[in-house]
Amino acid sequence: MNKNFGTHRLVVGAHYGLTDWMAQRVTALLMTLFSLALVAQLLFGGKLGYERWSGIFSAQWMKVLAFVTIVSMLYHTWVGMRDVWMDYVKPVGVKLALQVFTIAWLVGCAGWAVQVLWRL
Repeated sequence: MNKNFGTHRLVVGAHYGLTDWMAQRVTALLMTLFSLALVAQLLFGGKLGYERWSGIFSAQWMKVLAFVTIVSMLYHTWVGMRDVWMDYVKPVGVKLALQVFTIAWLVGCAGWAVQVLWRL
């Protein structure tokens, strides 16, 4: 007979482990694919100027890849910064404030990045 003693409450956020590790690797892979696609476009294209740069991002597949990369980079950054705040900042109020600031900053960066991408 199995008996449970006490409560089994999770009081910290350290249970993310493997999921966050995998998310970091997958998002890093997506960012690498984007970087390789961009470098290939730059190396095998013509003279680099606004027209060329705009032409690179005019293709729908490149816009989608850029958007997926932006989202990947934001999630990758969030996981990393959240782990830093959880591991090295001890006062709960300061930790929460830093996490809220990080989220606000990343949302602002996302808006700016999408705006820049679709202006080209």
